Amino acid sequence: MSPVLAGALQMLALVAALALAHRPLGDHMARVYSSTRHLRIEKWIYRAVGADPATEMRWPAYLRGVLAFSAAGVLFLYLLQRLQGSLPGSLGFASIDPDQAFNTAASFVANTNWQSYYGEQAMGHVVQTGGLAVQNFVSAAVGMAVAVALVRGFARSRTGELGNFWSDLVRGTVRVLLPVSVVGALVLVATGVIQNFSGIHEVGQFGGGTQQWNGGAVASQEAIKVLGTNGGGYFNANSAHPFENPDGLSNLFEVFLILLIPSAMTRTFGRMVGSLKQGYAILATMATIWLGFTALMMWTEFSHHGPAFDLAGGATEGKETRFGIAGSSIFAVATTLTSTGAVNSFHSSYTGLGGGITLLGMQLGEIAPGGVGSGLYGMLIMAVVAVFLAGLMVGRTPEYLGKKLGTREIKLAACYILITPALVLGFTAAAMALPTPGDSMTNTGAHGFSEILYAYTSGANNNGSAFAGLNADTQWFNTTLGIAMLLGRFLPMVFVLALAGSLARQSPVPATAGTLGTQKPLFSGLLLATVMIVTGLTYFPALALGPLAEGLAS
Repeated sequence: MSPVLAGALQMLALVAALALAHRPLGDHMARVYSSTRHLRIEKWIYRAVGADPATEMRWPAYLRGVLAFSAAGVLFLYLLQRLQGSLPGSLGFASIDPDQAFNTAASFVANTNWQSYYGEQAMGHVVQTGGLAVQNFVSAAVGMAVAVALVRGFARSRTGELGNFWSDLVRGTVRVLLPVSVVGALVLVATGVIQNFSGIHEVGQFGGGTQQWNGGAVASQEAIKVLGTNGGGYFNANSAHPFENPDGLSNLFEVFLILLIPSAMTRTFGRMVGSLKQGYAILATMATIWLGFTALMMWTEFSHHGPAFDLAGGATEGKETRFGIAGSSIFAVATTLTSTGAVNSFHSSYTGLGGGITLLGMQLGEIAPGGVGSGLYGMLIMAVVAVFLAGLMVGRTPEYLGKKLGTREIKLAACYILITPALVLGFTAAAMALPTPGDSMTNTGAHGFSEILYAYTSGANNNGSAFAGLNADTQWFNTTLGIAMLLGRFLPMVFVLALAGSLARQSPVPATAGTLGTQKPLFSGLLLATVMIVTGLTYFPALALGPLAEGLAS
């Protein structure tokens, strides 16, 4: 079987599995976030944190809950790392340095999971399972809660109430993330992913000598790492490591988990606003981008010319032979079009244009289908902009899902769109202008610039993957990337929740003959064009200096 055909069959299997899971999971999440019943374990959690789940919140109160909970998470994870050397079960590892502890705490709380350390050489069992794995769950649940709050803003009228943050957080964790993660971990164990609490031991190497390895609760952390679009690996090699991703079956299953919740949330959206066709229109746009990017990535990696490429059957540098070019390309696109950031190959070794595809996927805002929660609310913000542009073209006040989009709503959407590029391009410019950050680059020219651009794109967009050629464990990068991750995560949430509150206060506007049909293929095409044009206008000059220049020169 040819590698191209094998890749096509993997894509078909992946699409079929996602289609089978779309309806049951999407409907389940709609019931979870609409139910008034609380499970016993949920009631215990509410008592422990002193929250009343029945209290409805307006957007400022909802935002305060998000920020307070996340700030507590940063502080807890920072202290856990700083105290690691004194804690049991830490495998003898020393405490983490202050700048790296801050970077890691900000990273995992912001659902970014950028790692400037070697996991198997720095983090013991306590930090891995009691700190990082816990944040994998709750940071994903926070993103889902904010997305549901925005959906309620569209669905409700004549009220500013968006639900209860604590209820949404707990339900998302207990009823969605935990059960699916348990099943996912069992499947991963069956494929060969390790799950233990063994210490450090020496393993003989081929040709003589030994190498030190330590075990860990890898399967349980791997499941929520990909399901929650987190991406932080137990080992430095991430999903390229055989203990995290042993073979082609586990690789395809991990991609399935990455895409599962973000794609199913479009049905949750349609169910909660009372029109499944609205959810299908959003899903169609996401799927078109994802399929297009995957096909383009495979083309760039399979068809690159040159004697070495022809003999190898494509661009195989930096890719695991057990996954091949197709499995690596599918994973790379899935992880950068979502906010996952896990890697099963090294993106720095991709062709110039292939590396540019991973960069562009993040710069779209990771909305195809995006991160858990963040993908849905990011695409809904772009839908608001698309409706506004359509209204300008026909000369009428734009409306979306029965809500008028006035000056306030468009300003909030514009602020959401502008904040991440400002962080990415601002920090990239500073790093290139100052002398010290440039010392971390292992490449010069266009590829070296791409390393810096990729790092801040990944951080501010809460992705977490790296170009693998940058020494990011410095005070400059640990600090600035930590700031970019926090601002890139929580500032957009401010605008999302403010928009949700503004929409929820409105009275519904009846549809007329001039109302744009946002459930039709025409709107999906308009939304797709809006996403690509806005991203292109924002990032094209930077891409031209990096991956485009490298790709055209090769």
